[in-house]
Amino acid sequence: MADSNTQIAPETLIDGNILVAKSFARCGVTHMFGVVGIPVTSLANRAVSLGIRFLAFHNEQSAGYAASAYGYLTGRPGLLLTVSGPGCVHGLAGLSNAMANAWPMVMISGSCDQKDAGRGDFQELDQIEAVKPFSKFSVKAKDIKDIPNCVVQVIDQAVSGRPGGCYLDLPSDVLHQTVTEPEAESLVTAAFNSSKSKSVANGSEVPTSEIEGAVELLRKAERPLIVFGKGAAYARAENELRKLVETTGIPFLPTPMGKGLLPDTHELAASAARSLAIGKCDVALVVGARLNWLLHFGEPPKWSKDVKFILVDICKDEIELRKPHLGLVGDAKKVLELTNKEIKDDPFCLAKTHPWVEAISKKAKENVSRMEAQLAKDVVPFNFLTPMRIIRDAILGVSSPAPIVVSEGANTMDVGRAVLIQTEPRSRLDAGTWGTMGVGLGYCIAAAVAEPDRLVVAVEGDSGFGFSAMEVETLVRYQLPVVVIVFNNGGVYGGDRRSPEEITGPLKGYLVETPDELKSALAEAFSARKPTVINVVIDPYAGAESGRLQHKN
Repeated sequence: MADSNTQIAPETLIDGNILVAKSFARCGVTHMFGVVGIPVTSLANRAVSLGIRFLAFHNEQSAGYAASAYGYLTGRPGLLLTVSGPGCVHGLAGLSNAMANAWPMVMISGSCDQKDAGRGDFQELDQIEAVKPFSKFSVKAKDIKDIPNCVVQVIDQAVSGRPGGCYLDLPSDVLHQTVTEPEAESLVTAAFNSSKSKSVANGSEVPTSEIEGAVELLRKAERPLIVFGKGAAYARAENELRKLVETTGIPFLPTPMGKGLLPDTHELAASAARSLAIGKCDVALVVGARLNWLLHFGEPPKWSKDVKFILVDICKDEIELRKPHLGLVGDAKKVLELTNKEIKDDPFCLAKTHPWVEAISKKAKENVSRMEAQLAKDVVPFNFLTPMRIIRDAILGVSSPAPIVVSEGANTMDVGRAVLIQTEPRSRLDAGTWGTMGVGLGYCIAAAVAEPDRLVVAVEGDSGFGFSAMEVETLVRYQLPVVVIVFNNGGVYGGDRRSPEEITGPLKGYLVETPDELKSALAEAFSARKPTVINVVIDPYAGAESGRLQHKN
């Protein structure tokens, strides 16, 4: 019989912060991007303690862009962690970018205590309502026991069907609730076992009759064209695309971020003859690319009015919107596998002497020759072409794996798209479907952590760079292999054309560490009334988390 004085050790309790971190870790999350603060600082720390690498940014926008690009590069949802209210609003830039580009991402934001909602609480915002236009799915954990299921839901939804951005709302009071450790483990296990992401089919099997129809259209076409985009890149369809192109001899045209799925230098590449290719083709197989503004909506005058589109997309709604001649709903890689299998049974191939192939090849060579003649000139002061040629040659000089190129800006991105050469899949990140400026440094950080064996080279216009330039410090802090090249013409599109006499002078900077240095710097700065930055060095141990210093019971 037990001694009546024997004490039973109390069960270990864990709070919502630990349960969130455990749930994401169980789902295979390895990286998280964001900006910490009340009420999510503890959550970030708990995630780190469980092996999730947290990359701390200066601004939630850049962290969100990083999370979205990470999702594209890895095929797993990129995670963005923000504080409530304004932090959530800043994070919407990345969340909406993920939705526009169809990349998997999860934004996690803290929110105010539920009992204080509507009373003007610290950084209060109805965040579920705020994210609705920018997310495919959103959910609030209203009790600590909801957390594991909510985590699994946002992870599953981010990658199912057409990928996109999802949102998880974590009220401050829920993060401070507790459950016993055994109960937490049971909740996490049950939620994880219910996850659909472990067996996501991403589209049902395409009927054989539709595959046969697509192959027959290509077989009978006089001027066929294969177009592919970043959806095919996300699906890892490069091997199937290569097999299709090289088996059939059909010229191909990548969208800007589809570049590299097949090398730009491939003999059937039609990028340098784009106008001819899209203007004259009679059948276009479009794989993982939407007929939006990037492809002129598939309409005249850029496209022939008689062109027949075969559209391959993971999303049935997209096909219904575009109304192609034939729509194949499914994962790009799987659809191409079936297409190649169908062709194998009755092969066909356009010879190099085929009039269509010859016309594309001739026009491409003519255009490349004209471009190379311009690139060969060393123009000083620099135009856009001369430095871009030098950068291109330096990148091509790097052995495999090829560098990931991040391209941002107006003229800089446009010229870079034509000059820089992609030879490997998913090696180009740019402004994308939404034409988003400010993505550059976030994309660089995402690429460096997602592909640690690759060099990352950012070719940025000075205005685009200015959106996120402070994140250069983030590159330094994490010692990431990123080279940032800024094309600086001193303005948007055109540059600052004022004479030196019209420009009043440079920024004045001070570094101060003592009272006398600060007094002197202030006196000089106040007197000069010129642009000035005073860098006051503070003891790193002097700070404390601001806001509500104690959780309200």
